[in-house]
Amino acid sequence: MADLRSDFVGIKSPNPFWLASAPPTDKEYNVRRAFQAGWGGVVWKTLGSEGPPVVNVNGPRYGVVHGPDRRVLGLNNIELITDRPLEVNLREIKQVKRDYPDRALIISLMVPCDEDSWRDILKRIEDTGADGVELNFGCPHGMAERGMGSAVGQVPEYIEMVTRWVKQYSRMPCIVKLTPNITDVRKPAEAAMRGGADAVSLINTVNSITSVDLDLFAPQPTIDGKGSHGGYCGPAVKPIALNMVAEIARNPETYGLPISGIGGITSWRDAAEFMALGAGNVQVCTAAMTYGFKIVQEMISGLREYLDERDMKLTDLIGRAVPNVTDWNQLNLNYVTKAVIDQEACIKCGRCYAACEDTSHQAIAMKPGRVFEVIEEECVACNLCVDVCPVEDCISMRELEIGELDKRTGIKRGSYANWTSHPNNPMSTAAE
Repeated sequence: MADLRSDFVGIKSPNPFWLASAPPTDKEYNVRRAFQAGWGGVVWKTLGSEGPPVVNVNGPRYGVVHGPDRRVLGLNNIELITDRPLEVNLREIKQVKRDYPDRALIISLMVPCDEDSWRDILKRIEDTGADGVELNFGCPHGMAERGMGSAVGQVPEYIEMVTRWVKQYSRMPCIVKLTPNITDVRKPAEAAMRGGADAVSLINTVNSITSVDLDLFAPQPTIDGKGSHGGYCGPAVKPIALNMVAEIARNPETYGLPISGIGGITSWRDAAEFMALGAGNVQVCTAAMTYGFKIVQEMISGLREYLDERDMKLTDLIGRAVPNVTDWNQLNLNYVTKAVIDQEACIKCGRCYAACEDTSHQAIAMKPGRVFEVIEEECVACNLCVDVCPVEDCISMRELEIGELDKRTGIKRGSYANWTSHPNNPMSTAAE
């Protein structure tokens, strides 16, 4: 049976599944129930400075994007950091860590961007027994307008500066949580590394408005007739998160920097994809909010079964896909495939035909009796027919052998060649 025990920057947990800093980790009651359900670690909902607690809205806090079956694809939240007193949170953190010494317990922090504020908050949390701190440089709403959250995360110099303060005034491992609301995520990751961060976590939520109430003409969620931008999370942001994790993992400047993957993780497979792209562990939020804490049990059993079937260790999975992530100009332009329809599996719905006919390729013919066949002379291998077909594996892509004639171009398939050497590229040596 695969061993799922995790050691992330010296922080040990029985499995790599942590709950992200969010409403599910806002209090002792929740965190205890999460640990009882099997979560390997928890990042406590973000704490702020001592003083009057943060004030959250008292109306709706979440907007939602549903799939056709009402499945939650994405959540937009306008909730801020914890609105519970700092002293209460610290007392509860200490009690929980005392009772669950084998679980990872990380404290998320967000305070004003000055050295005294960070030194003071770090002193307050030192004796809780927590395993590390996560610097919330990602929240895009409410706190950003106060010069915190993503307002810091969008300025690499600030990230480096604050990270240095944290490493100076704290004994605990420091994880820097990055915002996706930036042009190039590699720059803040590099800044965190220069500042001495032990790891980065990403992504935080995406700045968004999910919908507009067409009766009130206001964004949802609506507070007294008005709405605001919020932070978007859930399965819909997973592709954005995977790309950003991979960019950091394959960037020479941040090579080897530990990554905690966040963004739309709902199943063990999602988690495995993040880890294959370089994440040492994963953090989950929306899935727990949607389906409850026990969803982690499926994640644990699924990942363990996957590793057992392949006789892999957890460490074998981490980063395994990174060498296969490349830039477009390195892709093999001589790799050719053609769509093939399994007539026995086909239900004759015609979705492949409609998609191809109206996407300018016209590479699928509809024969009498609603029989759909691929016209190889027109097929550009775009894969759209595979993506829209409702029957799994009904349509597949056949790879042409080297030397086999491509009926569309009239050219035999050649060996590897990319854009850098393509004759159509005015910058290539072949074009000279």
